[in-house]
Amino acid sequence: MAKPLILVSNDDGITSSGIKKLVELMSQIGEVVVVAPDSPQSGMGHAITVGDTLRLVKVDIFDDVVAYKCSGTPADCIKLAKHEVLKGRKVDLVVSGINHGSNTSISVLYSGTMSAAIEGAIEGGPAIGFSLCDWSPDADLSHVDEYILKIASETLKNGLPKGIALNVNFPPVQNEKLKGVKVCRQANARWEEDFEKRKDPHGRDYYWMFGNFINHDKGEDNDEWAIANNYVSVVPCIFDLTGHHAISYLNEEWDL
Repeated sequence: MAKPLILVSNDDGITSSGIKKLVELMSQIGEVVVVAPDSPQSGMGHAITVGDTLRLVKVDIFDDVVAYKCSGTPADCIKLAKHEVLKGRKVDLVVSGINHGSNTSISVLYSGTMSAAIEGAIEGGPAIGFSLCDWSPDADLSHVDEYILKIASETLKNGLPKGIALNVNFPPVQNEKLKGVKVCRQANARWEEDFEKRKDPHGRDYYWMFGNFINHDKGEDNDEWAIANNYVSVVPCIFDLTGHHAISYLNEEWDL
């Protein structure tokens, strides 16, 4: 039987160690094609390129794997992969990552990694975003293999509900072995930002954003709890942002 076709992308750029690891793992279970940004695109969210050119360049980076670097965003990469690189072919699975840094809780909204995965779900197929909660570009990825292969294989075998992309986060390497997988919800947490005002060499003002991540969630069924307790967190995500619970409130309470 033909191997499943797996599209790999990310937001850290096509030369990151995270995507190299993901390509190695996916090559064990399918035919891999890579379309990834030509430079880091962290924090781009679901941005797409509408006012500039998009370029695709074939590159020889991964052994025996067709790969293209793209000048656009992670979401652009998935769109171009479907409509140009893989025109006419059915993609069995879209995987994105492995991101260097956490994409738990509210960070999923800002994440280019997850936007590539969600774009895959929008295009109609199963999709997964993988992230390691360690920002170092040289982070230890030795503990993720078993879980990535298992989660990807289960997705290929059983599929996902329509419109779902999995947000998978790994704790950083610790002295103890990972405890397993927790399928859970997104934690109620957020970034509280601040801006430092600075001067450039020409005396003009500019701003540098920084902030603290504040977890307001005391539950034990969310991704922040799972990571803190050395579990792999798996959160099913949707791209329908409708606040369904507010529809009746607006209809009944507002005078529209």
